[in-house]
Amino acid sequence: MKLGVLVNLNQQSDIAEKIREVSEMGLFSCQISCWDPECYTDAYADRIKEALAIYGVTVSSFWAGWTGKGVWNFYDGPATLGLVPEYARFQRILELKAGSDFAKKLGVDQLATHAGFLPENPCAENYRGVVCALREVAQHCKQNGQYFLFETGQETPVTLRRVIEDIGLDNLGVNLDPANLILYGKANPIDALDTIGEYVRDVHGKDGCYPTNGHDLGDEMPLGEGKVNYPAFVTKLKAIGYDRTITIEREISGDQQKKDIISAKALLEALI
Repeated sequence: MKLGVLVNLNQQSDIAEKIREVSEMGLFSCQISCWDPECYTDAYADRIKEALAIYGVTVSSFWAGWTGKGVWNFYDGPATLGLVPEYARFQRILELKAGSDFAKKLGVDQLATHAGFLPENPCAENYRGVVCALREVAQHCKQNGQYFLFETGQETPVTLRRVIEDIGLDNLGVNLDPANLILYGKANPIDALDTIGEYVRDVHGKDGCYPTNGHDLGDEMPLGEGKVNYPAFVTKLKAIGYDRTITIEREISGDQQKKDIISAKALLEALI
């Protein structure tokens, strides 16, 4: 296994500088995350490829967001996130396809996203529409020579596996965020590997705590200070043969973010 870090692509910051900072921290892999389809231009692609070449950094996955209302809690989240809400589905399919095309320009063969609160009940009225929408995006990724990865968190592992099986394509995988499974109260990430481990193609190095009420997600924490048992988690990854990237993610900004990333790097290096 190797370590990387998540970097954000947007119009307000210098992506080349962010890639330089990745190498300064002694990390030579990253996930690039972008929530702004306006960045999917040849100019941005050229800038990123140039910086990757200069600093010797590779991209494990391109993480594509989508536009429109998104509320990250248990009440409004199911109605606003990912491809689950019908009112936003068509536009977001187009945006994820555009993200796939941009990733192809970068030479990246994996596209990841949050698909939304996937329906737990396969007989629910909305389930088939969600599966069909996801199949359309995944088929586009397949045409671009890419895997389509589901980031974990908003559904139980068994629901995620069912959706993957029902889509029925051979380019589907999981971007396993162990903290998200805890933040959303959906699963223990170590046990989750028994259900979805064979699909895992990227992993987030993140930590957090379980929810303490029925409305809000749990709190993200510096890696090693939350409820993810990283020694057991890394051991389980090794046991299932995972030998790809752990991408460190810390959802804060500023100097403390960098300190927490460096601390997470040291902790994970000792384990892998």
